[in-house]
Amino acid sequence: MSATAIRIQAADAAVTVISKDSSITEWSGRYVGDWWNATPAEPTELCTGFVVLADVDPKAYGEVARQVTSREHKETEYARLPLLVSEDRDGTIRAFSSRDKLAYVSEPQTGRLTILGVEAQAVAVATARLAREVVRGVLLRDGWTLLHASAAVVDGGAVLSFGSKGSGKSTTAMILARRNGAELLANDRVFVRVESGNLQVLPWPSAAALGFGLLDALNLYDVVRERAQAGEELHPTQDQRVTDALMAGQRDPLWASNGKEMKVQLHPDQFPRWFNIPLSSGARASTLLFPSIAPDATPAMADETKVLTEADFMTGATEDRYPDVFRLIRVDGGGSVEDRARVISYLDGLPQHSIVLGHDIDAAAQFLNKVIASA
Repeated sequence: MSATAIRIQAADAAVTVISKDSSITEWSGRYVGDWWNATPAEPTELCTGFVVLADVDPKAYGEVARQVTSREHKETEYARLPLLVSEDRDGTIRAFSSRDKLAYVSEPQTGRLTILGVEAQAVAVATARLAREVVRGVLLRDGWTLLHASAAVVDGGAVLSFGSKGSGKSTTAMILARRNGAELLANDRVFVRVESGNLQVLPWPSAAALGFGLLDALNLYDVVRERAQAGEELHPTQDQRVTDALMAGQRDPLWASNGKEMKVQLHPDQFPRWFNIPLSSGARASTLLFPSIAPDATPAMADETKVLTEADFMTGATEDRYPDVFRLIRVDGGGSVEDRARVISYLDGLPQHSIVLGHDIDAAAQFLNKVIASA
């Protein structure tokens, strides 16, 4: 069986994914391709930079698992599952998870990561995630930082929305993209770096989590339901209870026992295909918004003035789902202290607005237009 390869690049960071199973390379291309540059490559070509080798190989998976358990190892949690990890004297890291039947061999000294598993879907998802982690590490070491923000591009400028979980960051970006014709640049986080007097913004490719209420308000619920009923797949991280409720036509928000809203998980490429919402591959920062949502509120400027702080950066401590066990990042998960300080200094000079939005999407869209136009 011949190998397939895809080259993934964002700014000056690149990784090549190689697999004998084309579904694995295709998944990586699909996952990042609409936001980052993902192009087919020849596996026989000399690949510069990092390489991720990924295949379905139960025998090789079992051998790595044996190697890990037969020597001194430690247990950690990765992707919310137990992971056993061992390290050779030369720095090679071996790990495996029996729950999802995945094994890893990371060679930080050569820039090579091998992923082996029993099921193609599990290998494909892990490969896309770790290829993204490789690119993240290179970008952070190259002076980029990672902000916890949603973003939409309006007239060439990136409008960044900040706030804690549930504050309305994603809602603001989606209203701009759906109602005001903007490009969606990011769901939950962005890379930023000061370059030539501007703050450049790059997307962080990820699945988008959208609640039933927001989908319904944006007139997107029926589109998602019809596509799902026709057999088009949603992201595999979506809870089956969400799928069942969607198929049953439930429009009210769905809540888990811990009080967290359960949401539809969408692939990035479904935004342009399903909703006619284009995705942006980058822009310069132009405006900062600090939204909050109050159901019955009339859109208005908020009384409380908010400002950007260190808490708005992603850090190693915030990456608890994906600790850097394979040494792909090797710096703080949000970038260096110096780079973050430069970003804060630049953003302090941009227009900043604390706003309150209600559940009337049309009114919110009109208000956002006025706010951005006045910036």
